[in-house]
Amino acid sequence: MGNFHIEADKTAIDRVNESLTTLQQARGLRIAEAESALKKLSRNLSTMSQQHNETVSSNNSIDHASQIVELDTRKFRIAKAASDFEIEGERLEQELDGLRGRLHDLDVQGVDGDEGARTRREVDDPTILKLKVYRSLGIDVEADNAGNYNKAVIRNHRKGDVHVVNFDPKFSRFFYSNYFWQTMQ
Repeated sequence: MGNFHIEADKTAIDRVNESLTTLQQARGLRIAEAESALKKLSRNLSTMSQQHNETVSSNNSIDHASQIVELDTRKFRIAKAASDFEIEGERLEQELDGLRGRLHDLDVQGVDGDEGARTRREVDDPTILKLKVYRSLGIDVEADNAGNYNKAVIRNHRKGDVHVVNFDPKFSRFFYSNYFWQTMQ
């Protein structure tokens, strides 16, 4: 047996055994990594399946359809209310235009109304006739809150005078008429 040199064969077998051991360790590591990835993916699958089941169970098609019908009903009610408000706004604008025209007519007529109405009032009301005569003489009579005439403003345009007279019941009408005539001359 001396002629056989088996040392080279022994080293070759040792190298092969060492390579097999390294290969088995590498395979073990790859299997462990694959198992870890598989467990992670299994957990993700489980979580996603659970979320999917919850979503499917919470979104019942009947509930969804009833919600859509309810929202459509609300939408139509809101659209009708908006249409009603628009119609009411147009009606109010027309009424406002009419009232503006009426205001313009009243402004043109003035405080006393148109000429015909003013003339009819003056003919029918003796107080208005008296006040008109006083004004033409330069006397403005003012009424208090109760409607009683208790103050007169006498203007004399020739002299440029203005006199204010407060009526007092202790003086007679004759006294006031004489005073007015004297002031106007």
